[in-house]
Amino acid sequence: MQDRIVITGMGTVNPLGLSVAESWKNVIAGNSGVRPITLFDSTLLHVHIAAEVHGFAAENFMDAKEARRRDRFEQYAIAASREALASSGLVVTENNAGRIGVIISSAIGGLQSLQDAVVTNHTEGPRRVSPFMIPMLMSNGGAGMAAIEFGLKGPSFSVASACASGSDGIGTALMMLRTGMIDVALAGAAEATITSTGVAAFDRVGAMSRRTDAVPQPFDKNRDGLVMGEGGAVLVLERETDAKARGATILAELAGYGSTADAHHVTAPHEHGAGGAAAILMALNSAKANLDEVGYINAHGTGTTLNDQSETRAIKAAFGDLAYKVPVSSTKSMTGHMMGATGALEIIFCVNAIRDGILPPTINYETPDPECDLDYIPNKAREAKISLAISNAFGFGGHNAVLAVRKYS
Repeated sequence: MQDRIVITGMGTVNPLGLSVAESWKNVIAGNSGVRPITLFDSTLLHVHIAAEVHGFAAENFMDAKEARRRDRFEQYAIAASREALASSGLVVTENNAGRIGVIISSAIGGLQSLQDAVVTNHTEGPRRVSPFMIPMLMSNGGAGMAAIEFGLKGPSFSVASACASGSDGIGTALMMLRTGMIDVALAGAAEATITSTGVAAFDRVGAMSRRTDAVPQPFDKNRDGLVMGEGGAVLVLERETDAKARGATILAELAGYGSTADAHHVTAPHEHGAGGAAAILMALNSAKANLDEVGYINAHGTGTTLNDQSETRAIKAAFGDLAYKVPVSSTKSMTGHMMGATGALEIIFCVNAIRDGILPPTINYETPDPECDLDYIPNKAREAKISLAISNAFGFGGHNAVLAVRKYS
């Protein structure tokens, strides 16, 4: 019988908090992390709000000198990893370090560092470009820096599949643990795209909300786009027998993973949601779970018309008539869209929803969209005892990743 893969540690820094406990408290309260942009002067842009990581000071999580040599997304990766490892109780030694993998993903990598280097090159010349630029911009920087910081010598890499990156990375870690390639995985994602270039580029695609009040509005008829967020989220994963042998507290079982491609359009999801539905069914098959076991869906729910409507159709295609009985919510209504990192954070929310018997709301929900007619847990958290939850992550390029997490017993 295949050993179960369990979650023994979690860590995060994100727009709702600098720890798992703080973030969970705020998401259940329906608090928004969206504020006016402070990371740069947005005067010349159409977009003036974002979900920044409020109160984050890198030197509280790592050596101050090293922090200056790391892009913001790498700092988030280190901070989230530190909490995850501490909460897991795992002690890294020379004997086990080579069996601990680090799969910390990023869709874009060090965008601020790249932007700064381009400006420096053009204004001051190539000799003024930082020698740390490459380590700061490479998308595997979060994984590499975490491996160095904590002395983890197993496989270390990043998965890049746009907004599905974090979920695909966690799913990859699940498969590596199931095959015995590693004994423990530090898996998650980090992203820091709130830069003038990042916001301008996503706005030009037509994905960003230009409003400043009560946004984003996933699944609402009057939504007008996503709000950019950033941060990091990391899990400690290991086999059940190993976790029990060392006396670890098991938080939940990471039960299943599904991944598909729409093969349709570089930015738009397939309008019928066929790829998303296939990924949902694949994840449930991987978890050996039935459709009627799913008690909650943490939706991709970006607040764009194309995503919200296609995801609603994907859920209906996968669940049939049961779709109307499964509570669905978008926590991006509070965290903003953290790009590749959001899927990792949303699994943490799923674990806590199962543990505490309370489901996060979709805030800013005011006017139902006839094309989105499921139960989106509007505006207020809901008590519900559940044993299985899934998290959807759908990305540019047609990437669909779904994770299933089960109550551990």
